[in-house]
Amino acid sequence: MYQKMKAYIQEYHMLQEQDKVIAGVSGGPDSICLLFMLLRLKKEMKIEVRAVHVHHGIREGGADADEAYVREICRKWDVDLAVFHEDVPEYARRHKLTLEEAGRDVRRQCLEKAGDAWGGAKIALAHHQDDNVETLLLNLSRGCGLKGLGGIPPAEGRYIRPLLPFRKQEIELYLKKREISYCTDETNQEEHYTRNRIRARVLPYLEKEVNDQAVRHMAQTIGEMRSLAAYVGQETERFFHLCVRKEAGGGLVIREEDYRKVPEALRSYVLHEALCRAAGKRKDIEAVHVASLQELMGKQTGKKAHLPYRLEGVRCYEGIRIRKREEEETHSYREIPPVSLRVFDRTDPDIRFPDTPYTKWFDYDIIKSTVKIRHREAGDYLTINRSGNTQKLKQYFINEKIPREERDRIWLAADGQEILWIVGLRQNQKYQITDRTKRILEIEFYGGKEDDGKDQCNDPGRGSDTEN
Repeated sequence: MYQKMKAYIQEYHMLQEQDKVIAGVSGGPDSICLLFMLLRLKKEMKIEVRAVHVHHGIREGGADADEAYVREICRKWDVDLAVFHEDVPEYARRHKLTLEEAGRDVRRQCLEKAGDAWGGAKIALAHHQDDNVETLLLNLSRGCGLKGLGGIPPAEGRYIRPLLPFRKQEIELYLKKREISYCTDETNQEEHYTRNRIRARVLPYLEKEVNDQAVRHMAQTIGEMRSLAAYVGQETERFFHLCVRKEAGGGLVIREEDYRKVPEALRSYVLHEALCRAAGKRKDIEAVHVASLQELMGKQTGKKAHLPYRLEGVRCYEGIRIRKREEEETHSYREIPPVSLRVFDRTDPDIRFPDTPYTKWFDYDIIKSTVKIRHREAGDYLTINRSGNTQKLKQYFINEKIPREERDRIWLAADGQEILWIVGLRQNQKYQITDRTKRILEIEFYGGKEDDGKDQCNDPGRGSDTEN
């Protein structure tokens, strides 16, 4: 097992002689095995090894025992140890994360802090083959691309994972033969964590009922997908430089003539790369944003697509220009654009409904409160069908793939917490005109454009108003 780990380290160029390595040590079998093997490697490669332990402030008593054990093992093995005491529940509350997400963030911050203090040391983590396959299944279930199919990378920046080739049971057997004890974290058995349910239910079922080598086979596929992703990444970079031109101010132009030369299977990757570079970030740039760029390439000149990080795609003669949204497009969302409201009797049986997405009619007599033009608030909802079924506004935005950063800028016509109209997008079914409607409320929304000779807000007779 030790020789296999050495070969794995060499294959992925994880360590060189004289390197400094910090091992994240929780006290569990995986991290204890990692530390033990790194200390063996220390003698051969002349590397320096230190340990970091993070006390999460979650498991009263158990976390203290883990810390005490790690301190004792590091004293026994003559390893320098840094211990961080962190309040992970408070971090999770403050950043609106799950405990699992918060714990991962805090651990990473502590490890990097220790690594920086030690001259930029590499950081060794104890992920193993079972962890890798759990990650694959999670990624597949939530939706992913090639990178997600590649699971946990063996080496990424300063992070290395020398135990990825090994099963959990191999690690535990290795420690048992050497009579090395370890701690057991009972939270790893709690099935309210999705990963733990996969570990406790899905993997055992696959190995028992489908194929006893299911985990190893999936791990092999992960390796193949990682190699394929690396190749696709190289080709994406090559075609990116072929068809994308940088502009002053950070914008990009995707030249249509050259874009059409990109193999179809790689086009979405090139667009994704262009969007990431224009944004300067990769987080929250998703397939829906790439699809909007793909659709834009087939539209006429002047058409636009809203993109994350206050970017827009503009169809131009050359192709697509990705740039920061213009100032007039990003006027303060606190300033209410011109809106007119009026109430009138429905006396004409042949009355014609307005044929514009920015003028809507509503059944005035079922409105309970003062109509307000505003942005979203907690508790907002709308009725989505004639049966009276409702949906939270937040869920509507999610279903429609509306970028998170755009949701606070969308104007709403609201009757209390019930949304009559998501301006430009959807009208509430409950308030639509029927044969029984006697009075009609008309809301005409000008989207902030100048409209000479019209009032910005006409009182419809019930004290309707516009508010932020």
